[in-house]
Amino acid sequence: MTAAIRVATPGDFAGVVRLLEAAGLPTAGLRPSLPDFLVAEEGGRIVGAIGLEVYGDHGLLRSAVVHADKRNSGLGSELVEGLLRRAETRGTREIYLLTTTAERFFPRFGFAAIDRGEVATPVRASEEFRGACPDTAVVMRRVARAG
Repeated sequence: MTAAIRVATPGDFAGVVRLLEAAGLPTAGLRPSLPDFLVAEEGGRIVGAIGLEVYGDHGLLRSAVVHADKRNSGLGSELVEGLLRRAETRGTREIYLLTTTAERFFPRFGFAAIDRGEVATPVRASEEFRGACPDTAVVMRRVARAG
């Protein structure tokens, strides 16, 4: 069975929170309406999720998670690619993320490690930057392709 990726609904909130908690990822600042989230669903259960917090033409990729039994299946890549397509369609110029475990995963999507001081001011005000993620997290940025 293959997971179907779709736009999240408020009814997905509990499943997304369970996935994040199981993976040891922060839930602070996560809104129950799950705006700008995608989920992967298989057999009626949420097996993956990813979200974008929007700050004008900047975004913060957050809550990228795949259920343990679906890791290394390509599902994480599908979620990231889907989110990046949606972000580009809405005109997001730069996307940032914080990670403590996946700094080798994201460069294939155009992300590069940067210094915290290079993060756009509106994004630095997010829950993740204000403490939901540890100060030791790697900060990465992806700049939208021109044209």
